[in-house]
Amino acid sequence: MATEGTHHHPGLPDVPIHSVDLSEAEDFFRLHAAENPHAPDAGERFSQALIEFGRRGIFSHTAEELEFGARVAWRNANRCIGRLYWRSLVVRDRRHVRDAEGVAAECVEHLRVATNGGRIRPVLTLFAPDQPGRPAPRLRNSQLVRYAGYLGLESVVGDPSQADFTRWVESLGWTGKGSDFDVLPLAVETPDEGVQLFDLPDDAVLEVELTHPELPWFADLELRWHAVPAISSMPLRIGGITYPTAPFNGWYMGTEIGSRNLVDPDRYAKMPEIGRRLGLDVDNDRSLWKDRVLVEVNRAVLHSFDRAGVKIADHHQESAMFMAFVDKERRAGRVPHAEWSWVVPPMSGSALPVYHQYYDESVELPGFLPGAGWTPPAGEPAGCPHHVSSGA
Repeated sequence: MATEGTHHHPGLPDVPIHSVDLSEAEDFFRLHAAENPHAPDAGERFSQALIEFGRRGIFSHTAEELEFGARVAWRNANRCIGRLYWRSLVVRDRRHVRDAEGVAAECVEHLRVATNGGRIRPVLTLFAPDQPGRPAPRLRNSQLVRYAGYLGLESVVGDPSQADFTRWVESLGWTGKGSDFDVLPLAVETPDEGVQLFDLPDDAVLEVELTHPELPWFADLELRWHAVPAISSMPLRIGGITYPTAPFNGWYMGTEIGSRNLVDPDRYAKMPEIGRRLGLDVDNDRSLWKDRVLVEVNRAVLHSFDRAGVKIADHHQESAMFMAFVDKERRAGRVPHAEWSWVVPPMSGSALPVYHQYYDESVELPGFLPGAGWTPPAGEPAGCPHHVSSGA
């Protein structure tokens, strides 16, 4: 049963948010030593951690341990289909950065490093953990790049999923342009400064304008999407310590944009408009108009990213890569874990090898914990998330 100060999620063991778990630490040092021939002896390293913990109430991982732990956390990420290249994760240790402006600057640099001129690189930037009497900085965005949502009386401009967060940052003084694709500011909170907002510079956010290889009118929709899917609301648990602010990214799979973000009813909901432009009978589901729209939107996404020279995976390629990951894990003597409903892409599922499998859904650590981002509840004034019962 979850207790105060823990994360709880179906299938996930109760994991302390702020406290140090020494048994986890000991297991982690053993894992590090087992998989890295040049790692320190696990027993000696654990003894060092115990001494430091007795003195400070916490201990510090080495840079090498953080790099290994972050990569294994990606390897253990049950909901990620793109884990074949877990060893390639670039880990940026920024535990020394604690002021809001510094955290925001490092998030901007994260995006630049990850964007890499369109050759998207997997990157994780890790900030400090909480220490006794010294809370760590928090990033309140669910992703480093999200589009604002403006909720009107009869319509929504932008991304409806971000309407609450948009209202919150507006209450703190931010003003967007009121367009469908306004990039939201970073909201960084520290104990001394409270919440500070920082606009992302244009050169840190690569966006792709969407066109279709055969339908000229598709450009008239003026759709676009950003290139780097950087999750920033999931704490990272490594060796008994939780790092609450650890934004990380891989690269997009086309269906994330073309089968979800642009067409879901609670997102940009473009499916009916595109169906009508295609001349389809959008009032008759039996005509399979939705299926045909999905194919054309996904074609547009892949075509546009390819034309712009921005890395993106298609669901056929990524499914094959995931099966290669599963095979490698088994050959390494590890059980591959996955949540079926997350690793099966949201289009053409049964045509993909990933569909015809059963997976162990148990959760392993090191790993990413359920999201800890915060937005104010509807009807409540904006305030300090540290003083809201639903906050992290």
